[in-house]
Amino acid sequence: MLRLLNIEIHKLKYNRASKILIVIYFALLTSIALIAAIKFDIGPVKFHLAEQGIFNFPYIWHFNTFMASIFKFFLLLVIVSMMANEYSNKTLKQNLIDGLSKKEFILSKFYTVILLATISTIFVFITSLVLGFAYSDFTEFSIITSDLEYLVAFFVKLVAFFSFGLFLGILVKRSAFAVGAMLVWAMAEGFLKGMAYWKMEEHVDMLMRFLPLEAMSNLIKEPFTRLSAVKTVAKQVGEDLSKDFTVQPLDVLIVLVWTFIFIYFSYALLKKRDL
Repeated sequence: MLRLLNIEIHKLKYNRASKILIVIYFALLTSIALIAAIKFDIGPVKFHLAEQGIFNFPYIWHFNTFMASIFKFFLLLVIVSMMANEYSNKTLKQNLIDGLSKKEFILSKFYTVILLATISTIFVFITSLVLGFAYSDFTEFSIITSDLEYLVAFFVKLVAFFSFGLFLGILVKRSAFAVGAMLVWAMAEGFLKGMAYWKMEEHVDMLMRFLPLEAMSNLIKEPFTRLSAVKTVAKQVGEDLSKDFTVQPLDVLIVLVWTFIFIYFSYALLKKRDL
């Protein structure tokens, strides 16, 4: 495992575009902390976003993992460009000539996916801890350690999303086309969801739950309607925003199955292809 990871890390180290994208990604993750600085003081109206409870434990685990997952697209570009470079620079063929099996090649990419997801999760964990201790009204150990399943969901979501990108990178061989294919798939799921609401509204959630991007999205639901201030406003206008925000084991299982499918077919495609 370490040998295969070292090969990929060496490739990333000498890929300027990948290094820039990784730096941008972690800079954007750090920028979540800037939300705390948002203030509006207009006459008698004083609004400080950090005081609305978004950095309270345990809510911060939900909020930060949701916000951080928005930036995953930058690491997707790293993954697909990594595969595109293997074809354009002919390093894939050279690796196989040098004795690396196709299975080991796919594993090296998958280990890189896991490494990037792990570093991202640890980074979000540390950032959330710092912000939580700085702004949270609740710092008891039992409260801090509540809702940590959102970090697990975040990790699983990144691994699945990057595995999807890896599969598309192998399938189309070009990073721009791979990203385009991801966007087309996302639009196709959106179209299918719209058609399902039109034809069979009562079954749409169960149907969409099993599609890859929707399943990844379901892992960490939007956190904003969970805020007490938002609920209070909703009640005043007669809206009921109550729903289950917890990470569902079935959603985790569905995403893990899709991850296996992406990696398996990446290997099957590479194995079948004449390089």
